[in-house]
Order: sequence, then structure tokens, then C-alpha cells
Amino acid sequence: MDSDRAIDGASALDGISALADPARRRLYDYVASQQEPVGREEAAGATGMSRTLAAYHLDRLVTAGLLEAGYSRDPGKGGPGAGRPAKRYTRSTRETTVSVPSRDYRLLAELMTDAVAADDSGALFTALTAAAEEQGRRSSSPDRALLDDLRDRGYEPTEEPGPDVTMRNCPFHQLAQRHTNLVCGVNHALLRGVLEGHDDDPDRAELDPHAGRCCVVLHPAS
Repeated sequence: MDSDRAIDGASALDGISALADPARRRLYDYVASQQEPVGREEAAGATGMSRTLAAYHLDRLVTAGLLEAGYSRDPGKGGPGAGRPAKRYTRSTRETTVSVPSRDYRLLAELMTDAVAADDSGALFTALTAAAEEQGRRSSSPDRALLDDLRDRGYEPTEEPGPDVTMRNCPFHQLAQRHTNLVCGVNHALLRGVLEGHDDDPDRAELDPHAGRCCVVLHPAS
């Protein structure tokens, strides 16, 4: 199975149930919030538990399919005397979705994006991006903080050093792997609409594709 695909229903339930433990949830949230892989010592210190306990729960999260593990040395260390590579954890690229009773909205989304991508006239893409912008505008409110709105939509905005707001997650990641340009265009239109709904300048949203994050960057207001 492709590691970027959603896992099956039984495995998804196992993954969700793994987060019922408060310690595991704290560890998962911390690892998911970091830009770089997290070692056991760092995770333990950030969540206030022993290294042994953190290691146990981190490996349980790997088994549940919520984290991925690899080995690497500390940044800047290499060559003789650098020590053995340490185990480090990152959020899994697989999606965990549970629906009871079973539903397959992804299949419908894939069929619809396939149809839009196959339309050589461009009319369907124009209609789709117009609908996305309108939905973003209609579902946003200037009474809410923009970053809170983006978090609720799954974008995971970060204010890194510098004036721009980047977003660590694309809510449509799987579809973006299938039709990158199409989904990036929809993302751009949706976020333009969100900015308008916040009485903000929609031109702050710019397409700037980059691996590991959403394809749209928000520039500071002029």
C-alpha cells in the first residue's frame, strides 16, 4: 500500500484509539508541530515525562501508523566520534479517517477532480475555483482571528521568522498528489476568499509551491 494513502477502517480505529491516552496525545501533538524529526530526549523534555516512558509511547504511535521513525545524528554532528544515530520521529504522511457507517468521500473527490482535469476547455476549473473562493468568503468572519480560522480548516499556519505566513499542512494533500496544479489553484482561490471574508486583501495569498507545506503563502498586508 502507498504510504500516502489512507489506512483501512480497522487500522484507522486502532490509530484513533491510540490517541485516547493523554501522554500519547501530548507526544503526538508535539511531534506533529515540529518542522524537523524529534528525538526521544527532546520529546520527553517537551512533554514532561521520562525518556523511557516517552520512547514507549512514541513507538506505540509508530505501530498505530500515526508517526514514522528513522535514525539520524544530531544536526551538525558527523564523522568519527559523533556517536550512533538516534531514533527520531515525524508525523506520518498517511491519513487516518474513520467513518461510521463507512463512507467514501475520497473516491467521489477523486472522480470529480479527474473530470475537471480532463476538461480541456477549462470551464470546469474556472467554475471550481470560483466556487472555492465564494465558499471561503462566505464561511469566514472578520470577528474571528485569521490564524484561528486557518487552523480550524487544517492548514496549520506558522509564523516563521520573517513577514510571511506559511502553512504546514494541505487539507487536500492526497488530491494534490493526484492533480497538483488543479488542487493548488483551488487552494489559492479558497484562501483568497477566506481573506476577503476577514475584510483582508485577497492578494496577500500567493501560489508558492514548496515540498512539505501548503502551496500558498500569505504575505503581510500592504
